[in-house]
Amino acid sequence: MGTRKVSVDDLVGAAEIADRLGLAQPQTVHSWRRRYEDFPEPIAQLQTALIWAWSDVEAWASSTGRLG
Repeated sequence: MGTRKVSVDDLVGAAEIADRLGLAQPQTVHSWRRRYEDFPEPIAQLQTALIWAWSDVEAWASSTGRLG
């Protein structure tokens, strides 16, 4: 995880990703992260959470048919 400027509005955790993609459970995000090596890397890791840039996840979801 390197240094990168991202708008605060673009920061999402697993719960926000699940909400935006219509997933029933945030755990699905973590399963995708383990299962798909092309799933975006988090841009930050907090003590109890991973943080992604929504634009990265949105692009991945769109390219894999997971974005409606």
